[in-house]
Amino acid sequence: MKKAQDPKSGSFSEDTWRVFRIMSEFVEGFEVLSQAGKAVSIFGSSRTRAGTKYYRLAEETAYLLAKEGYAVITGSGAGLMEAANKGAKRAHGKSIGLNIQIPSEQEPNEYVDTLLDFRYFFVRKVMFVKYAKAFVIMPGGYGTLDEFTEAINLIQTQRIGRFPVILCGRAYWKGLVDWLAATVVKSGSVSKEELGIFSVVDTPKEVLGAIKKFYAKKKK
Repeated sequence: MKKAQDPKSGSFSEDTWRVFRIMSEFVEGFEVLSQAGKAVSIFGSSRTRAGTKYYRLAEETAYLLAKEGYAVITGSGAGLMEAANKGAKRAHGKSIGLNIQIPSEQEPNEYVDTLLDFRYFFVRKVMFVKYAKAFVIMPGGYGTLDEFTEAINLIQTQRIGRFPVILCGRAYWKGLVDWLAATVVKSGSVSKEELGIFSVVDTPKEVLGAIKKFYAKKKK
């Protein structure tokens, strides 16, 4: 795997050729993922160890979603991404990984069946959103928070249509949710109604239930 480059480095001529690399990533991503059918993107920490509570939660959630016919898309790495791909594969569903070239050389986990490799974070983000019927946000760090906040911001600003964005693990996310309600809403930066852009659940069945409920309402 090639080492990721600093996007601020390079000459003008290198920048113009970079456009073609970006285009090629979009084309490959669209061609592959358009064949996946309905999918759910699952995010979570790469540092969570196998056998822990949240690892089991991610695996069982992906298993249940795959049994319902959803392809499972992750960032292809270790931890909760691995757990989700493992659950999808155990259910004989579609297990997809969108790998990113970063200095730490992230290696795809062994449970990914369909792998796409990206140099550019923003292209990869488009792929997560474009083909997902829902986002499931497992406990995680900066990267997980980035995917969560970008999704709810795109919905808030109506740049994409509304779809289920689900925080999984009430105890883990409680501090963030309480802060949004007590501080951000109170300051007027976010409306109370906009807190409804996402939901918070605890179990795999609740994840699936939230997705089903959303699309049942949409059909009416």
